Amino acid sequence: MYKILIRPLFFLFDPEKIHHFTFSLIKTLSKIPGVPSIFKALFQVNDKKLERKLFGLTFKNPVGLAAGFDKNAVLYNELADFGFGFIEIGTVTPKAQEGNPKKRIFRLKTDNALINRMGFNNNGLAAAIENLKTNKGKIIIGGNIGKNTATMPDGYTQDYLTCFEALHPYVDYFVLNVSCPNVGSHAKLTDKDYLVELITKVQEANNKFAIQKPILLKIAPDLNNVQLDEVIEIVAETKIDGVIASNTSVNREGLKASKEQLEVIGNGGLSGKPIKERSTAVIKYLTEKSNNAFPVIGVGGIHAAEDAIEKLNAGADLVQIYTGFIYEGPSLVKKINKAILANSQ
Repeated sequence: MYKILIRPLFFLFDPEKIHHFTFSLIKTLSKIPGVPSIFKALFQVNDKKLERKLFGLTFKNPVGLAAGFDKNAVLYNELADFGFGFIEIGTVTPKAQEGNPKKRIFRLKTDNALINRMGFNNNGLAAAIENLKTNKGKIIIGGNIGKNTATMPDGYTQDYLTCFEALHPYVDYFVLNVSCPNVGSHAKLTDKDYLVELITKVQEANNKFAIQKPILLKIAPDLNNVQLDEVIEIVAETKIDGVIASNTSVNREGLKASKEQLEVIGNGGLSGKPIKERSTAVIKYLTEKSNNAFPVIGVGGIHAAEDAIEKLNAGADLVQIYTGFIYEGPSLVKKINKAILANSQ
């Protein structure tokens, strides 16, 4: 029903506007008695065989919603009814920021893809915390954190620390987003020595709490093998809890969209089907080269159950979806979980 009726209607409108409309719609529908139960019946797969234990957490299934969808933690309680095993909110920055000028998200329909240059638009740390105070405890919540665009390089670490320390009581794990192509970042965010320094500082802050929260690093799909080797070295040196592979891509090779269309769109991070193979290759390289030394969450181009299975077979412990959720609809989560069960027989 989604791909036949709902998606064609939604795709008539601006992507960002329809995103906000969808949030309001789900929020409103979920307040109607009985509707959350309908969502659960339609989309959830409850089976102990789907459980995954990772980072000291128990995920009821390995399919998560990637960061960027629920930036301000306004819909995670409702989205928990759609069958996800975990939801990652953010990217959250210390101060609210508008992000890049609109229009800043574009559909490449022929490629089943999106290009976005949102630029960490979010309502800021305080707003996210207020929303997280209404957590009903239905699902594992990850906190994806970043720096404000206006922050100078010598203040990057403090931005991450500010978010980490304030969000610590409200999320189950953290993601250091150092790989977004849409925020004017200094080259230091790709520098190995700086990343070791940043992770170490965040870990020191973590150790001050009675209960430590897992910390993951989110990397780009465009890294070459030398850079991926550095990621493996960073994990070995810092003992960070894991890696998310991968973020959006700046690569435009092999797209069906015309050169003219891409020129009109301009800069931004590519997500969806075109980055599937590269993302899976990154997962495979990291897990094989490190001899499975650390957990990996696989994300990028999952539009079908087979795509998720492919990432799990490449070495991912969990997977996340975003663009596939928009193109394929909420039934994708159920299809993936059913396929995982079928493959575990």
